[in-house]
Amino acid sequence: MDARDWDERYAAAELVWSAAPNEFVATHLAELPPGRALDLAAGEGRNAIWLAQRGWDVTAADFSQVALDKGRQVAGDTAVRWVCADATTWAETSAYDLVVLAYLQLPETQRRAAVRAAFAALVPGGTFFLVAHDTTNLTEGTGGPQDPAVLMSAEDVLADLADQAFDVVRAGREPRTVGDGHGEEPVRTAWDCLVRLVRR
Repeated sequence: MDARDWDERYAAAELVWSAAPNEFVATHLAELPPGRALDLAAGEGRNAIWLAQRGWDVTAADFSQVALDKGRQVAGDTAVRWVCADATTWAETSAYDLVVLAYLQLPETQRRAAVRAAFAALVPGGTFFLVAHDTTNLTEGTGGPQDPAVLMSAEDVLADLADQAFDVVRAGREPRTVGDGHGEEPVRTAWDCLVRLVRR
């Protein structure tokens, strides 16, 4: 899907994603001291807004202007810098203490470009945080893209950065509960790829 397709998707719904931050973002990043953060492929900005509310100086970048406009509305008085840009060509380097890539599902070449751009945006000591639908979710989990070409594993992401210097905090797959077990919606498990690194 290109930017126009995403503009149409975002325009067709009040919110495509929830207003709350991704559960892994909230769990893994809550303890980090605020600094400068980049939410790359931010969509409607749920993670960017959450970070800003915690004292971060946040840039939310996405190639859908419709998504960014909706994020700006949701944010209200919460200060976020909204930038219309493609994650695969982001070129602001050595500028952020934290970069978040959440559920940016792209084919290998584009994924590698986005992962490398995100990592390059970090200052030494900065945190790279990626969460995405894992390759195994297609056969072992539920929901998410059904095209294996846009799924990934932690090993794929680490390979994208094989020539870079970093310390691995966490890299693997994580279960995510889908549904609450009430009504007709049973509790199911989705599998996500999670990679947290610190740039040296």
